[in-house]
Amino acid sequence: MKRIIGLIAAAIISSTTFSLSAEAQSSGVRAVQGWEAVGRLNIAGRNMCTGSLIAPNLVLTAAHCLYNPQTGQAVNPRNIKFEAGLNGRRAKASRRVVKAVVHPGYRHNWSSRSEAGSDIAVLRLDRPIAGSQIRPFVLAAAPTPGDSVDVLSYTVNQATRPAREQGCRILSTRSETLVTSCRVEYGASGSPVLQMRKGGAPLLVSVISAKAQIGRKRVSLATTFDGSLRRLMRRAG
Repeated sequence: MKRIIGLIAAAIISSTTFSLSAEAQSSGVRAVQGWEAVGRLNIAGRNMCTGSLIAPNLVLTAAHCLYNPQTGQAVNPRNIKFEAGLNGRRAKASRRVVKAVVHPGYRHNWSSRSEAGSDIAVLRLDRPIAGSQIRPFVLAAAPTPGDSVDVLSYTVNQATRPAREQGCRILSTRSETLVTSCRVEYGASGSPVLQMRKGGAPLLVSVISAKAQIGRKRVSLATTFDGSLRRLMRRAG
């Protein structure tokens, strides 16, 4: 939080409740090649976040999703289920989590503040998801100010079908934190920030950590990937 000049309010956006009602399909999600690699993280049947498949058995999300928002206590990873490509009542693939590895610089602060810049974690699934079902996202370097990005997320308002925030802009970068014009809601923690490629699958460039405000303008904070991400993947895998 202190690293982002001008941000006057920010809040982590994991969700404490979510509805299982079927919402209308979000406009444009089906047009995103490989969107099924995005999934809902069902955390002990009570909380939710969003995650992305980055290897057949690995999911990337926000580190703060691994803590109970009511108590601040760490969640047992085995109580988390990844529902990839959830679209209404059905998921393209569903797996249990068996291990979670958090960024070494992350320190959980049980409050409304987010440790943007180190707020990432890698989850290992109980068994891989075959590439014939879902292809993992390709990771890429952080975008630069002015670049266009999309966000795909599950939220309390759209808990069973992904929402697409399209054509957002990178407003600023500082260390491993991005400020974007994407407007996200509770449940979007861990959502992928994607750079679209014409004729190809999108690139995963960062992970949503928090929603925030600059004055009256709604923005979001996202964590980019430093060299530790590959180490997290090795430890998790």
